[in-house]
Amino acid sequence: MKYEVLDSFKNDWKRLSAKEQALFRRVLPIVHDACERFATDPSTAWPASLRVKDVEGAPGIWEMTWSFSGPDGRATFEWIRIEGSVAVRWRRVGGHAVFKSP
Repeated sequence: MKYEVLDSFKNDWKRLSAKEQALFRRVLPIVHDACERFATDPSTAWPASLRVKDVEGAPGIWEMTWSFSGPDGRATFEWIRIEGSVAVRWRRVGGHAVFKSP
């Protein structure tokens, strides 16, 4: 699965603690596999552990939870195409504050 990262995500990433960055990196293989399955078949269910859903009031943007307890970890993304293939654009990463501008 190809991806791109917005500057907003990069800036958010810099503000995360080393622990938060490690937690996010740990779930990336699960996210990657889930995105591959979803891109092939959009009726495929997302892993319950990620709580993936549409962001309210932001059409086309999705949210996922990468940490439920200390620290609260959320990320937003959208589906795009790169070189003709379905891909993910990472938009924001952090806590609930990312939803102010997903």
